[in-house]
Amino acid sequence: MAKNKEKVVDLKPTSITEDQLKSIQEVVSNINKIHMETGRLEAQKHVAMHSLSDQQNKLTEIQTELQKEYGTVNININSGEINYDDVETNKKN
Repeated sequence: MAKNKEKVVDLKPTSITEDQLKSIQEVVSNINKIHMETGRLEAQKHVAMHSLSDQQNKLTEIQTELQKEYGTVNININSGEINYDDVETNKKN
């Protein structure tokens, strides 16, 4: 009995279309750009947070100096006026 040894041709595609490839490449490129931008923004945020912390530390130092000189008072940040009454009222309550 002789067996027929014909080759079976695989009709499955071997690659996607050029348009499909371009679409995928564009989306992946956009995702990569967004990741890069997010990293840049996070780095800026990190620097800003350090600056904020430095400014808060400076404010604390100034408040400590003012408290030593004037005691516990409220100071109007716009005029520099010292308000002793609010502090005394709070102590009584």
